[in-house]
Amino acid sequence: MIVGAPRHATSLAQLSEPELDAAVDAWRTRIRAHPDAAHVHLIVNEGPEAGASLEHTHAQLYALGFVPAEVARERERATAYHERTAGGHLLADVATEETRRRERLVAVDDETLLICPWASRSPFELRVIPRTPQPRFEDDDRGAAMLATALRSLGAALGRLPQLNLWVRTAPRGADEFCWHIDILPRVATRAGFELGTGVEINTYPPERAAADLRTALAEGPR
Repeated sequence: MIVGAPRHATSLAQLSEPELDAAVDAWRTRIRAHPDAAHVHLIVNEGPEAGASLEHTHAQLYALGFVPAEVARERERATAYHERTAGGHLLADVATEETRRRERLVAVDDETLLICPWASRSPFELRVIPRTPQPRFEDDDRGAAMLATALRSLGAALGRLPQLNLWVRTAPRGADEFCWHIDILPRVATRAGFELGTGVEINTYPPERAAADLRTALAEGPR
């Protein structure tokens, strides 16, 4: 467990900018402490519906001896795209296109961008992506500022910060063609029998609409 701050806070959104920077730096430090793991998965669960067992905001880190299937598929897609395009980077090209189209773009700065991913699994799903590719989150120093923007946008759009799951996707051991990202999944919808039984997600709120709502909420501020 990685405690988010020495004072009591029930959400990352309650941390000041220096506190959130320190928390994210601690995530990187703890990931780097496991160089022999096949894959390191860092998560934040906030709220009982998201599986949180403690009220105080904290992260959990899993140093795995195997690469999970979903991570392996992402690694394979990135590698195949790199080879097929003679050096292109999949997520970097996605970031470029999302910035150009702006339909699913929520915010952008010099370091990172925030989008509602295409084919989002549930309403207001968010992803923080570096503007230039870097395989390993632990070897970068970007992301904390845009993470704060993501949390602020959710709170402003929904009137309160929802319970949520957050995870850091970093390159598995030995993967050079990859790009880290931070995914945020608000608990504003319930997965029922169809989703659980088929693995097919139903999202009744298009990511383009969610992104527009989040942009408006950021511009107008908290309700």
